[in-house]
Amino acid sequence: MTVTAGTVVIRQAVGSDEAALTRLAGLDSAHVPSGDLLVAERDGALVAAHAPRSGATIADPFRPTAEVVELLHLRGTLLRAA
Repeated sequence: MTVTAGTVVIRQAVGSDEAALTRLAGLDSAHVPSGDLLVAERDGALVAAHAPRSGATIADPFRPTAEVVELLHLRGTLLRAA
């Protein structure tokens, strides 16, 4: 896996993320996944979101997000196993 420069933070989505999630879903031509979400921020900007229960993921198609999405899936798997 090639890591793109920048700081990545993976965390639970909170209510204040709603506008950013809606924007992200629009960029990805998708709906915001339902349920609890994990989100990934790169350098302070929301670039991907993942619903561990359903497996649904949205990501910014205009940024390199493949490795971030992989991290979200891995974190979701770990949370489900716990």
